[in-house]
Amino acid sequence: MTARRPNILLILSDDHASHAISAYGSVVTHTPHIDQIAERGRRVDSCFCTNSVCTPSRASILTGQHSHRNGVTTLHSPFDATLPTFATQLQAAGYRTGIVGKWHLGEGEGHDPQGFDHWEVLRGQGEYVDPQLLSPSGVEIAPGYVTDVLTERGLAWVDSLEGKEPWCLLIYHKAPHRNWQPDARHAGTHSAPIPLPRTFEDDYAGRSSAAHLAAMRVADHLTTNDLKIDPPTDLPREQLARWKYQRFMEDYLDCVAGIDDSVGRVTSWLQQRGDAEDTMLMYSSDQGFFLGDHGWFDKRFIYEESMRMPLLVSYPRRITPGAPMEQLITNVDLARTILDAAGAEPHPDMQGMSFFPQLCGSDAPTQDAVYYRYFEHDDRESHVLAHYGLRTDRYKLIYFYNDGQGHPGSSTRRFVPEWELYDLRADPGEMLNVAHDPAYAEVRRELTHRLWDLQAELGDQPHPEQPHPDELFPEPPHPHERFPHPLHPLTSKD
Repeated sequence: MTARRPNILLILSDDHASHAISAYGSVVTHTPHIDQIAERGRRVDSCFCTNSVCTPSRASILTGQHSHRNGVTTLHSPFDATLPTFATQLQAAGYRTGIVGKWHLGEGEGHDPQGFDHWEVLRGQGEYVDPQLLSPSGVEIAPGYVTDVLTERGLAWVDSLEGKEPWCLLIYHKAPHRNWQPDARHAGTHSAPIPLPRTFEDDYAGRSSAAHLAAMRVADHLTTNDLKIDPPTDLPREQLARWKYQRFMEDYLDCVAGIDDSVGRVTSWLQQRGDAEDTMLMYSSDQGFFLGDHGWFDKRFIYEESMRMPLLVSYPRRITPGAPMEQLITNVDLARTILDAAGAEPHPDMQGMSFFPQLCGSDAPTQDAVYYRYFEHDDRESHVLAHYGLRTDRYKLIYFYNDGQGHPGSSTRRFVPEWELYDLRADPGEMLNVAHDPAYAEVRRELTHRLWDLQAELGDQPHPEQPHPDELFPEPPHPHERFPHPLHPLTSKD
């Protein structure tokens, strides 16, 4: 008797940080329905995105390719929807495939979803209330709150299917993306004082200029539009920063509460259908998010809160509940993993690896390092500088090459390249840059060699100014010799 192939149900939210999920030990919220996925399966503790921006991450999840391979390097990069994806491979293997929700990979011929029997997607970022949904039939305004609408539409499509062939459904939520708008049921859920993260008052001492330049500070860059109310004008800066943090976090976490309820509705629906045992249910987000960590909101950086993705997986027929999976994986690995679970062939152009054996209990290693690259240099909003690097189970090496190289939406200004290195075991908050610490010279040398090798393995090109691994790191420039920039605290007129 041939084993039943699993249904695949991937719920992907937008900007949902793992430290806003109680299964990951969150101290700011409780997410019982998302937690239940881990209770019935596995929590993945070391899942990272390879480019912490919505559009590139979504392209990497679908194609199983790094940004430099699929061409979606920035928020503004066009996506070639004819590329093979795990959806096209599942479809070819006899799966019914559907996507409902945030696409964010372009619109029109060559950009609309392909490989899906059914698709209804938000236009652009989408609206929180009465969202516009694009489908092969045109554009429809769907009454209601976006999280509820997408959940209802996705489940209704599966309920409409006839026959016994397995299905794959992607429910891609808008929430909790900026600007945060919770629904009436959940607004006010998090009105109690919310703890500040330990690194909230980080002054970025000893780090590269990139941290100083980033225009993502809660204190300075959250707007009245974000907060839905004018901030008090009589508070000292420190108290104003805390007031903004509380206001931002209330709305963000109330949006998360709506997502959690949606997950509960999906899991109840699976049980009612009798499909829970034979469905691989996955919950994740396209990247992480700074929740006041280092004084920031937003993402983009290779730092932990931005790079880390939540991932919780259940498939009772094959995955035995157990301890968290700790092996290193990335969003690029999701495509091959889904196809492996479904018994479908991956496309030969797909990078990454399947970690389905590890989900099923194998203790085999996955990879010794994961690669990250952020291309959107010094964009007009966040001013995060272009960089790449790698993360091992203990260390993180970063090279801010600081050159947009003509990428869409990026500045043409070039800045002095800089290095950072963190010992995540001794410094999990990434507060102490040890790139120029003699005690880490051998670690630095080994990691620069590994970075060079990893780029070759993945087919990415080092920046022309990246020193060869055998060269010593240059001494960091004196702060006053760094490049002038209007947002740099050393050059600000404020």
